[in-house]
Amino acid sequence: MDAADAGAIAEGVLLGAYTFDAYKDRGKDGKNGKAPLAEAALLGGKPRDKALKAALERAVAVAEELNRARDLINTPPNDLDPEAFAAVAQVAAKEHGVKVQVLDEKALVKGGYGGILGVGAGSASGPRLVKLSYTSSKAKKHLALVGKGITYDSGGISLKPAGHNETMKCDMSGAAAVFAAVVAAARLGLEVNVTGWLALAENMPSGSATRPGDVLRMYSGKTVEVLNTDAEGRLVLADALWAASQEKPDAIVDVATLTGAMVLALGDRTFGIMANDDAFRSAVHEAAEEVGEPAWQMPLPEHLRKGMDSPTADIANMGERMGGGLVAGLFLREFVGEGITWAHLDIAGPAFNEGAPFGYTPKGGTGSAVRTLVRVAELAAAGELA
Repeated sequence: MDAADAGAIAEGVLLGAYTFDAYKDRGKDGKNGKAPLAEAALLGGKPRDKALKAALERAVAVAEELNRARDLINTPPNDLDPEAFAAVAQVAAKEHGVKVQVLDEKALVKGGYGGILGVGAGSASGPRLVKLSYTSSKAKKHLALVGKGITYDSGGISLKPAGHNETMKCDMSGAAAVFAAVVAAARLGLEVNVTGWLALAENMPSGSATRPGDVLRMYSGKTVEVLNTDAEGRLVLADALWAASQEKPDAIVDVATLTGAMVLALGDRTFGIMANDDAFRSAVHEAAEEVGEPAWQMPLPEHLRKGMDSPTADIANMGERMGGGLVAGLFLREFVGEGITWAHLDIAGPAFNEGAPFGYTPKGGTGSAVRTLVRVAELAAAGELA
């Protein structure tokens, strides 16, 4: 058994043994229900094999952080609002030497983050923008990761119909993946600077909620006409993408459960990859395939951009219905700084498994894209990213 085999086995064991029972009654003695795997032993490695040890340490770090993302995704929204998510990030950041900055409502108002504020306006739980910064003294590259963190998505005034909102606690899966990836990079000591941006808000209908027809002034200064308040993920991501762009990173990758259109296109187990650079899109796709996350490259057809023209604002948050996942990607591209390489991962399909467990994928939150992001960071550290 070589190091690669050992790492794959360890990762599979740790991911496959995952269970989420925080809200289950395990009885007074804690023995009700099925107990998780306590320990696994790998046999066949050579004593003091440094490569084997490194592979196992990597597997443990990545799997533990991916499982932390799963825990966050599975946590009910009454216990994980934006403030609570930010608090979890602060604790983990302190533990692993990652700097953290949390912008609360007052700071977001002062900074002009109209997209995040507009989405969170209808909720009693205020929005947050969390910045996580892992730095290496040997880094030659800077990678920025941006995650959609809608801790619950009712659709807002454009309310989702019954049957479409019961699992919407998972709409923060992108932010969970970014959070996990930054902490994993820190635990692995990767020689690359990685900054994570968690755009956190709860999308609720109320008297103070953003209405269809409202115009928001984004952090970039652009104005957006909101035609559908259920197209909210792109609004919070737009502000976070522009914030990330101000630091002039070498590349930005955003992750989001963004569109049902992507699920229709690629199914429940494959995420879509769009980018403003063909080589970078291919590199991210290869990274995803390498770590075992099904993904597919998607285009950004220029003719679809016109559908978002607004007579009132600089751009509308909706365009043509057909190709809706691609339209969302085109919208996000508008908020990426000039000259910055960028990729968008739409994980709406694989982020939350409503069916039976399969392989090492459990029912519920999956932690989709965590391993891809970590691999992209490793490639950037090694100077091998396109």
